[in-house]
Amino acid sequence: MSSPERGDLTQHAVADDVHFEAQLRPRRLDEMIGQDRLRANLEVFIRAALERGECLDHVLFHGPPGLGKTSLAGVVAAELSAPLRTTSGPAIERPGDLAALLSNLEAGDVLFIDEIHRLAPSVEEILYPAMEDFQLDLLIGQGAGARSMRLELPRFTLVGATTRAGLLTSPLRDRFGWTARLEYYPPADLERILARSAGVLGIDLESEARGEVARRSRGTPRVANRLLRRVRDFAEVEQGRGKPIGGDLARFALERLDVDRAGFDRLDRLVMSTLVEKFEGGPVGLETLAAAVGEDKGTLEDVVEPYLIHQGFLARTPRGRVATPRCYRHLGRELPDAAAGQKGLF
Repeated sequence: MSSPERGDLTQHAVADDVHFEAQLRPRRLDEMIGQDRLRANLEVFIRAALERGECLDHVLFHGPPGLGKTSLAGVVAAELSAPLRTTSGPAIERPGDLAALLSNLEAGDVLFIDEIHRLAPSVEEILYPAMEDFQLDLLIGQGAGARSMRLELPRFTLVGATTRAGLLTSPLRDRFGWTARLEYYPPADLERILARSAGVLGIDLESEARGEVARRSRGTPRVANRLLRRVRDFAEVEQGRGKPIGGDLARFALERLDVDRAGFDRLDRLVMSTLVEKFEGGPVGLETLAAAVGEDKGTLEDVVEPYLIHQGFLARTPRGRVATPRCYRHLGRELPDAAAGQKGLF
């Protein structure tokens, strides 16, 4: 096994990420932690649908990555005692792909479409009558001899998930019976999630260590579980398997992973320092900022920015991205006169 001084992590942890994510996901509503209002409302809607003997209305979950949208789709199917059919927007390339998927559904099935904002317009057109009237409009043939055919579909529940709700077209968004936003988790909820995950994985994680990991997890359960597995890897190398993981070891592992006390990783700090040092705190356009840090624009917009904005380190303005006074303080930089004058705005 590699020495921890070289910064190597155990390779099996990376290979097993997908397996562990599935293992750690809650399967029922009573296993879920956090998102209390969303969970309470969802319980009401599911119970009402079951008592009426009807399908649950179509549901759209949106919010930053890693907050549990995919897990919620599985929970919905489990609570309805229904099969879950899973796909994603990019995977449905042609209208025929969606038509084949819809025509194979059975009454009561739950269809989960991840990244639903990435459906092609021609595919989305097929989805409208399927969601609203449970009918499938097909065009058979080409040219002058083409004719349309309408097929009846069994009633089903569509669960959509997106990190970019603003990219959904109004006709699609309006066909969901309920739209719910997932919020970042407070550290207390993340500690409870880590306690559950540690129990599932057989990790003896002490309270101080749970607190350290929770505070550095960007308010995101997926990040918390990922850091937990990496901390476990360091613990096995440093002190052997099966021993309790304390706060000191957790801090050591997280520092080796370049995750600071605010939960920012190397890319977060690079974005902040680039904005402050190269662009004098902004404003600067997203594409220019992405080029300056050598990262994809979509990664900054979907992964980095939401948490920085939520925590008050970055602001979006009509002219571009701006570093806030909190960003300067975190980097240990002196506020320029312009930023100091705007202090009351952030």
